[in-house]
Amino acid sequence: MEIGDRLNYLRENHLKISQEEFGKKIGVSRFSISNYESGKRKLTERVITDICREFDVNEIWLRTGEGGDENIFNKLNDEDRFSINLGKLSITENEFAKSMLNAIAESSPEKLKCIEEFMKNCLGIK
Repeated sequence: MEIGDRLNYLRENHLKISQEEFGKKIGVSRFSISNYESGKRKLTERVITDICREFDVNEIWLRTGEGGDENIFNKLNDEDRFSINLGKLSITENEFAKSMLNAIAESSPEKLKCIEEFMKNCLGIK
């Protein structure tokens, strides 16, 4: 499998987004994504870096396929994942997300338990 094949596989089977949506996330056209996937055009270092950053893809897998499906995405421990997500929330323009984060952080233990049960039910988490 070549890098273009892996790009297509990632986009269609794991991200489940169109070439246009994928391209918008990394600042290139649908036409460019099509050319990368078909092998008509070589991925630049910048595009590889942008893909890995935007979709949390393991760069070694993207370049070589090493590790198969188990190695497509970077694996983060819970603390790193929390820090990254907190950072994303701190710069979001979504005022509701900011308000919810503040409400959760400032809630009493009793209210946190209610929020936890509600979120588990909404998200289907056991």
